[in-house]
Amino acid sequence: MPNQNDIPVYLIAGFLDSGKTDFINSVLSDGFAAQEPTLLISCEEGENEYDKKFLRNVTVVTVEDQSELTCSKCKEWEKLYHPTQILVEYNGMWRLPYIFEDVLPANWVLYQIMTMVEAPTFEVYTKNMGMLMMEKITNADMIVFNRCTPELRDALRKRNLRMVNRRANMYLEMTDGTNEDYLTGDECPFDMDQDVIDIPDDDYGVWFVDVMDHFDRWSGKKVHLKMVMCHSKKYPGIHCPGRFVMTCCAEDIQFMGLIAKGMHLTDFQDREWVEVSGRMAVEKHAAYRGKGPVLHVMDIKPCAAPKEEVVSF
Repeated sequence: MPNQNDIPVYLIAGFLDSGKTDFINSVLSDGFAAQEPTLLISCEEGENEYDKKFLRNVTVVTVEDQSELTCSKCKEWEKLYHPTQILVEYNGMWRLPYIFEDVLPANWVLYQIMTMVEAPTFEVYTKNMGMLMMEKITNADMIVFNRCTPELRDALRKRNLRMVNRRANMYLEMTDGTNEDYLTGDECPFDMDQDVIDIPDDDYGVWFVDVMDHFDRWSGKKVHLKMVMCHSKKYPGIHCPGRFVMTCCAEDIQFMGLIAKGMHLTDFQDREWVEVSGRMAVEKHAAYRGKGPVLHVMDIKPCAAPKEEVVSF
């Protein structure tokens, strides 16, 4: 149970001009601080300002340098302003672990992380500041991609960002002011009409998530891809080739494999690269605690590792 002295903290993350201030204004206009004394910690100054009409119960403090945001400073603000809830507009260039590990007092409980992303600059930030961008995506409870055109909307859906964060609610805010859920339930990042669906080396993670989420639509489909052999220790006699996937940084690398059946699987050692052709099926298995995808191998042979052995997003 929460302690009566706990103070909920709502953190709004994102790069400069990603829409953080606009989002805070919309939250305040909906009455978020109408009754509760609220502390708003502003760590970044953008073009927009907080709407003064909704700051009646809100105390705004400004932090211009990361060194000024400390645990002792937070306790000082708590003693001075007596907030019952806290909003933090976090600087997009500061690492999120800093506020988690070094700043928040024990009784400041992080309730929700909301990440704002400007869709037109998402790819640029991902390529040039990948760790800063992806940690905002992976840690978020809610993600809003704003200023989306139809082309950007479709591109974002094709990336299948659920691979990076499977728990967050994701929304697309279009340039005409309308909003859409990121997931429609109908997306498929591959052409399912091919006789054999070739899975590009870089798209293994996208494929794996789609197969796990929609294994029924993959049933009966022939696939061709490169994988790393793995023989299960938990389930002796079961083979589960897959790939190592990095969702954010090196510390987040995990192996994602699926059950495979067929001849010659035992000819290969753990961590040996193989080129596989097979037909997908849906079967019950204890590893899935019910039904799940099974790859029935039709052809398997050794192969060279792809240029990037670890899949990233």
